[in-house]
Amino acid sequence: MRSAVAPLPPEPTPVVNDIWIEKGTPAFIKTVLALFSGGFATFALLYCVQPMMPLLSREFAINAAQSSLVLSVSTAMLAIGLLITGPISDRIGRKPVMVFALLCAALSTLASAVMQSWELVLVARALVGLSLSGLAAVAMTYLSEEIHPQHIGLAMGLYIGGNAIGGMSGRLISGVLIDFVSWHTAMLVMGGLALVAAVVFWKVLPESRNFRPRPLQPRSLLDGFVMHFKDAGLPWLFLEAFLLMGAFVTLFNYIGYRLLAGPYHMNQALVGLLSVVYLSGIYSSAQVGALADKLGRRKVFWASIVVMAGGLLMTLASPLALIIVGMLVFTFGFFGAHSVASSWIGRRALKAKGQASSLYLFSYYAGSSVAGTAGGVFWHQWGWNGIGLFIASLLAVALLVALHLSKLAPKTAPDVTQAT
Repeated sequence: MRSAVAPLPPEPTPVVNDIWIEKGTPAFIKTVLALFSGGFATFALLYCVQPMMPLLSREFAINAAQSSLVLSVSTAMLAIGLLITGPISDRIGRKPVMVFALLCAALSTLASAVMQSWELVLVARALVGLSLSGLAAVAMTYLSEEIHPQHIGLAMGLYIGGNAIGGMSGRLISGVLIDFVSWHTAMLVMGGLALVAAVVFWKVLPESRNFRPRPLQPRSLLDGFVMHFKDAGLPWLFLEAFLLMGAFVTLFNYIGYRLLAGPYHMNQALVGLLSVVYLSGIYSSAQVGALADKLGRRKVFWASIVVMAGGLLMTLASPLALIIVGMLVFTFGFFGAHSVASSWIGRRALKAKGQASSLYLFSYYAGSSVAGTAGGVFWHQWGWNGIGLFIASLLAVALLVALHLSKLAPKTAPDVTQAT
């Protein structure tokens, strides 16, 4: 038996500065626009169902935890797909995988609009999640390979800003539409918008210049996963993805149930309009990412988690204005933390970057699925205070992990200085 993990195949020769995409160049603008569109479509398709959950509960006679499956089944299949599509992109290329993924996700969303039973709705939503894994697994790797290291934090932040706008728009559009049209029509609209985003992505994104194909060998894939879990920092970043995304999705899964009930009695359109709090995430993802490039990820990361905790505390209050401000602050902290952690993955993974991104995002969407549905138990038992306790527990663990990460020694890549 082998006593140690076999060495991975050698990585491509490190790239030189003149083929990196520099900030301010036309290629940088095209890359940011395309990845922004891809992030927009990904989050819009995933989370457009969130404001529909109370309506789906009534239409299909199911409780809040069961209704949350319309989101959780998508993120679960997305997480599983990440383990496959990331390595596939290491073999056949980044752009072809991402374009195919977006097109399939848009078509699956259109298919979900015509489903009449709860079971078929869940099947269609599972296909949406599986399709989107092709973009989610590869986008961060594409950026880490093509963007100059000095600007990776900004580029990653802008990509995640597209995620934030997509999440906001998906919730906002569907949340308002379902007050006037059926949820079937709302899903048709979202599928159509996703098709447009897919075409923009296909036409605008520059071809990879630094990609070098790797053989798709099961043994090398296994060795790559083992290597990442032996790293001093990567497993903790994977755990952070699970905890932070679990906290974020739980809050937005059940806040609608709270605001539709007394004493607020808001309608679906108003609840959908509250998705504008995502604007704070659009701002923070780029700004906090750039700040991390300047001050260091260790200092900025744990502070973003503290901001999330502060926002959560505000939502426990009764005044509606304070709840909305709390949602705004919570969203600001989450997208800032996610931006920092995302760029950190690409800097610590010196080999098999596609696998590292896949593992991070597997944990990210697994947290969405597991915690997003588990939170329903706390909602049914203890209402919003129960949700607050559940999220606070996730954030407490996340903060401890972040403080541990802040003590790690820097890790330097051959072609990237001061990588951590």
